[in-house]
Amino acid sequence: MKVKAVIFDLFGTLIDSFNGQEYRQVLSEMASSLSLPEDLFYDLWSSSFNQRAKGVFKTLEESIDFISKEINKPVDERGIEQAIRIRLDYSKKSLVPRKDAIATLKQLKVLGLKIGLITDCTIEIPQIWNTTTLSQYFDSVIFSCSVGIKKPDPRIYHLACKKLKVKPKDCLYIGDGSSRELTGALHVGMFPILIRSPTEKNSVRYDEEDWDGLRISSLSEILTYFNRRGSYKKSTFNHSSTLRY
Repeated sequence: MKVKAVIFDLFGTLIDSFNGQEYRQVLSEMASSLSLPEDLFYDLWSSSFNQRAKGVFKTLEESIDFISKEINKPVDERGIEQAIRIRLDYSKKSLVPRKDAIATLKQLKVLGLKIGLITDCTIEIPQIWNTTTLSQYFDSVIFSCSVGIKKPDPRIYHLACKKLKVKPKDCLYIGDGSSRELTGALHVGMFPILIRSPTEKNSVRYDEEDWDGLRISSLSEILTYFNRRGSYKKSTFNHSSTLRY
């Protein structure tokens, strides 16, 4: 098997997922700045993830306005500005590469592989993406909120392949299993691999799947499967023997 591209998920893959306790605290601070009930704000923010990830709300202000109307309680401009600042600060803090991420991406480039990203995310991530150290290593980046499609919709995987100018069968897909992303990648013909870091605890994941295929615990493990020419080592992977359709 000759791989031409490796496509990564972002949260829980290249960076750690949001920590559940920290995430709850951030939403609590946002609710407080808006003078909105904490529990209602948390529930509505969490339940509106699909809408936010598909770009239904074009700004963080629109996301907040939606919740304000659902609760039927107006919020003032100063509170909105503070809540947005809290959310952006937390997102920036979270976009820190795992310790082996940059070295792995560099080595994949040396092997001549194209590198793509497909992430289910909300509007602030594309706004700050180019400020991250990760951004320079990708040939194509797809944010669900920018294209109006989220995983596991086949269209988002085909869009990534189109941008990278590769076929799905020539792609590895690496992700932590949120949004049923691995099943989605498998169904379009990619080779999916689950990544789960043993140091990650209490992570926030949406629509997580129970994966029965190949898994790794660190990004650098990917490199052990390639030879110097960028091809898989013989018999490393076999769809029929390692994955259930």
